[in-house]
Amino acid sequence: MAHAQAPTAPNPGAAPPPSRAQQLMGTVAPKLAELTDEVLYGDIWKRPQLSPRDRSLITVAALIAMNRPDQLRSHLALARQNGVTEEELVETITHLAFYAGWPNAVSAVAIAKDVFQKK
Repeated sequence: MAHAQAPTAPNPGAAPPPSRAQQLMGTVAPKLAELTDEVLYGDIWKRPQLSPRDRSLITVAALIAMNRPDQLRSHLALARQNGVTEEELVETITHLAFYAGWPNAVSAVAIAKDVFQKK
């Protein structure tokens, strides 16, 4: 019978793993990745005037309205992590069909379906 290995202690001198922004754009646009990590997510998303849940819902709505499918995919997943339910996200898409356009809503539904299946 194999024994489970004890978790290893983090190496205090090791660099932290790269953020998602660093992975996606750090080699091409390191300053943009830095601003994404430090200003957008390190400051704006941490401000207490809106909860992360509310910020997620607002961001998803904006991305649907602007038809930004690549960013919508990751922000739908983040919204779920921040407590927005699938039902609320679908209702947001439905509501926005009347304000942001039917094609944007239909595209958002296809993305949401894919994200929701990858629970």
